[in-house]
Amino acid sequence: MNTQLFNEEADWQKEWQDMPEFIQQKADKEYHKLTIRFATKEDMINFAKLVNQTVTNKTKAIWYPQIERGINANKIYVDES
Repeated sequence: MNTQLFNEEADWQKEWQDMPEFIQQKADKEYHKLTIRFATKEDMINFAKLVNQTVTNKTKAIWYPQIERGINANKIYVDES
């Protein structure tokens, strides 16, 4: 690990003069959480069809409507200095 990063003023602090503040918005903040119990496997399958999502015995949670996971997975940070 480069200890120089921790001993000197960070480069971004020198460059970040008169720049606007950036606040990261959490995209998948939940409004409400709901527990649903199924009496039968058929009930679970019918629910999965109703919400158009995959639901199995191992499913712990789903988002409705379904969120797109990994939409930023192909993005990388590049230091151009």
